Amino acid sequence: MNLSQAILVFVVLAPGAVFAVFALLWLLGWTPGERLLSWITGSTFTACMLGIAALVWTIVSGPSVTVTFGNWFGAGDYHFPLVLIGDRLSLPFLALTVALSGLIAQFSGTYLHREPGFLRFFLLLHLFAFGSLVAFAAGSFDLLAAGWEVVGITSVLLIGFFQLRPAPVENGLRVFGIYRACDIGLFVGVFAMHHWAGTASFDRGFPTLTGTRSLIVCLLLLLAAAGKAAQIPFSDWLPRAMEGPTPSSAIFYGAISIHAGAYLLLRAQPLLARSAPASALVILIGLTTAIHGTIVGRASADAKTSLAYATLTQVGVVFIEIGLGWKWLAVAHILGNATVRTLQFLRAPSMLHDYHQMHSAIGGEVSPAGKQIGELLPARIQLWLYRWAFDRGHLDTILDRWVIDPLLQVSNFLATHRVGMRWIAMHPRNAAPLSLDDPAKQGND
Repeated sequence: MNLSQAILVFVVLAPGAVFAVFALLWLLGWTPGERLLSWITGSTFTACMLGIAALVWTIVSGPSVTVTFGNWFGAGDYHFPLVLIGDRLSLPFLALTVALSGLIAQFSGTYLHREPGFLRFFLLLHLFAFGSLVAFAAGSFDLLAAGWEVVGITSVLLIGFFQLRPAPVENGLRVFGIYRACDIGLFVGVFAMHHWAGTASFDRGFPTLTGTRSLIVCLLLLLAAAGKAAQIPFSDWLPRAMEGPTPSSAIFYGAISIHAGAYLLLRAQPLLARSAPASALVILIGLTTAIHGTIVGRASADAKTSLAYATLTQVGVVFIEIGLGWKWLAVAHILGNATVRTLQFLRAPSMLHDYHQMHSAIGGEVSPAGKQIGELLPARIQLWLYRWAFDRGHLDTILDRWVIDPLLQVSNFLATHRVGMRWIAMHPRNAAPLSLDDPAKQGND
């Protein structure tokens, strides 16, 4: 392993190592102080940023950096390769993740001072950064899916960060349900790649996927990307995610997590380029989401939700750019939008304070910024649009009926009929020594 490969491995694994060490120490009964935790977090992301700068210098004057660890496991013809890659597509996202994670850590050291969940927040921040770096540096869709799942679970846990109130927990579970329903597309898409192409590695499997097979894989990946990026019809979960702390809202739903779906499509760009129907559907979803986000965002009653829909609108435009094949324009758009939205989220509480001060200083209402395009419409249509936007496009009702309720019914069925216990009864040799149905063997738990 040469120096560049070692640097790439360090950048990806460092946040995960910090998470593992502090989590283990917490399990052993030791809780670090806020100052120590903030200092180690800042030092970790600073070192990672210096490593990424060295990697950027390397690939400018040479080829991409690839690190191969072999296979995690194999089953027949299937192999799960552990490959990290630092190329011109992954490095901008790695740099964005490290820079914004370090910024959020610095901001949160003061924002969450004396908060009971201070350690929990920083542990989840490190775990999120690790999952994002794994997803962006993955050399195959297999490893990308692993990082994708880590990002998803940390998103849900941070939405329910204020766990003593019911609303954050309920909204976190709802987001988890939508993630689960959409992530099926990624897993089945990876399975289809292995089945038809024999590999899910970037580029190597693409030449063998043509025609209908290419279209099917693109549609499956688009399902996962639309769910993670809150595109139509899955935009309902985004305002619910604002229940989390402002720093996590900034980095998740203003910057990194919300753009993970776009990154997935950028990695699948060669497949999209040879599938006109899939590209057209990406453009249609992006256009519909951009219009939806613009209209609903104007009816939002709070600053964080308004910024979330502004982000949603821009991500919709990014999807349009990807569908049109404008790959590097989409990358530049993502980097700019993520940076601006993060700063806007962090500035939101102060912005509201400044607005109230200005409102009091002038002794009345602040004058409107100017005429809106919607005012050109008849009053009747304006009222209908406002009602539609205030209900967020009725997506709550649609997702409740077609996504959330079916998932709950399946879960309740499995719990009620105890499918796992029936499987054990049918396969006694695979049963655990301890029977959950025998109170005499359960001890005094």
